[in-house]
Formats: sequence, C-alpha cells, structure tokens
Amino acid sequence: MKDKYIQLSHGGGGEEMNQLIKGMFFSAFDNEVLRQEEDAAVLSLSNQTAFTTDSFTVSPLIFNGGDIGKLAVAGTVNDLAMMGAQPLYLSCSFILEEGLAIETLGTIVESMAKELQVSGALVVCGDTKVVPRGCADGIFINTAGLGQLRRPGISAHQIREGDAIIVSRDIGCHGATVLMNREGLELSSDLQSDCATLWPVVEALIAAGIDIHAMRDATRGGLSAVVNEWARTAGIGITLDEKAIPVRDEVRGLCELYGMEPFDLANEGTFVLALPAEQAEVALAVMRHFSCCPEAAVIGCVDQRQIGRVLLTTPWGSLRYLDAPQGELLPRIC
Repeated sequence: MKDKYIQLSHGGGGEEMNQLIKGMFFSAFDNEVLRQEEDAAVLSLSNQTAFTTDSFTVSPLIFNGGDIGKLAVAGTVNDLAMMGAQPLYLSCSFILEEGLAIETLGTIVESMAKELQVSGALVVCGDTKVVPRGCADGIFINTAGLGQLRRPGISAHQIREGDAIIVSRDIGCHGATVLMNREGLELSSDLQSDCATLWPVVEALIAAGIDIHAMRDATRGGLSAVVNEWARTAGIGITLDEKAIPVRDEVRGLCELYGMEPFDLANEGTFVLALPAEQAEVALAVMRHFSCCPEAAVIGCVDQRQIGRVLLTTPWGSLRYLDAPQGELLPRIC
C-alpha cells in the first residue's frame, strides 16, 4: 500500500478502503467463505452451537508476548473453548484511528492470522471503520465467535462439593506485563503475557474423557473473579491453598510495588477448571503436555464451609476471605 498511515478515506467506502481490505485483511484471513465478499457469511452448522462476542482496547497495542490482534483471536477462541466448543468461525471488526501506521496495522493483522492457525478457526466476515484522530487510541477490535459443542454441559451450575480446583499455569503474567510496558518499567526478567489459544489443551482434556464440571479463562479480575463467581452461581464454598497457587516472583514483586494482589490480575492464556477430585491427577498429566500449562496445579477444593464465599489458606495456616476485585484495577488491559 502506498499510504504509510490510516487516513479518513480508508473508511470512506472508496478505492482506498477497498485496497486496505483486499490488500491486508483478505490477504491475511483468506478462506473460501470470506472470498465470496457478501454482506453476510453463509455457514453450515450442526448440533449445539456456542456463540460469543468480545471487544479489545488494550494499551499499549503491542506488548511483550503479544498484541491486540493476538489477544482478539485468542480471547474469542478461548471463550468458546471454555464451553467445550471447537472454534469454527469468527467475525472481526476494526475501528481504526486516523494516523495509525499502516505498518503497525499490518503487524497486528499478521499476528491474528498466525494465532488463527492454532485453533483452525476462520475469520469469515468483518467490518472496517475509520474515526478522526484522537477518537480511538490507534485501534479497537470487536469480534464474535461461533463454535460447535464437543462436550455439552460444562457450566458453573455443575460444580459439586468435593470437586478439585485446578489452575492451568502461573497467574497474573498478562496484567503484570501490560502494566510494566505501560509504565516503562524495565526488569532483568523474561516476563511476558500468557496470551495464548487454549483450544488444543481443552480438546485433549475432552478426548481423555475428563469429566469437566466447569471451566473459565481468568481474564479481567483474574483468579479471584472466577472463583467468586463460581461460588455465588453454584451456591457452594471454595477453599484455596495460597502456597499451591503458582505466581512468578516478578509478578509478586510488581504487585507489592503497586499494592495489588496477583489473584486479581488479568490473564489471557490461563484457565481454571473444576472436576471430580479423583480425576485431578489425570487432568494434570494431560495439561502438562502443552507449553501453555507448564505449572498446572490443584489449588483448592469445593466445600460447604462458607456458602457463596472463597476462603484462602495462607502460608501460615490461617484463613482469610478472597474477595472479588473491587473497581477497575488496571483499565485498558484487554
């Protein structure tokens, strides 16, 4: 493309817009359905279908371990995967700010195309709008996703007393990384976002016959938000062992510096699941075969100690409540 920056004319419906869509989006997301160039994608669906939508406004647009494009694809696919659905089709709409570098947009789109390959999902329709300078902070992305249920019935309502609670990896890396990049902090560390597509590991758990009661990716609000929502929804109590929850030293250090809890930090490639305790070790063995689950661990159990509440056993053996996050801990995180 001859232009170096997004112009208002790229959203005007004319030749500039056509060049942007054909030269960048169609090239990156090419597939038979998208190639039809119709106002709506015609899809073939059978059996039960999962449907989700999301919007992404992260700042900075590109961070250590990912970017807004990878985040948009992985986040949408993961929402489907957490319901036991194989991701099939995505829509993708871009709100672009006048002045955004074409090179930056190209990097984001290429990142999206690469992440789509992990799950095999296709972008089959989309939209592009351009807004005046100062209205969108570079780029906002809205997505919707369709997937076919491979394991129906996964729901917080299925959680039972005695279930084990598992987390797939160490928590808080996405929130800590975005905070570090945003504030210009430099650490002698390889800390990066956990942003990743989770369908392959979920597919393996389903294939292994694991009786998954509930799954949730711990995005905004982190681990705390997930377990508190489960406790309220299922009408059960949850007790977690703080020592068993994997947290990197760098994440813990940043939390101490800013007065945050790692349990509240956002993740973008970390999920929590509830399942019968007797299947926990088999599930861990399956999960640890995947690079996105290097520190999968049982971190607690479902009980009736405090209905609707989450208790945390501290390293000193005392108990405290782990409450849901209050307010907006870190805006523009995803």
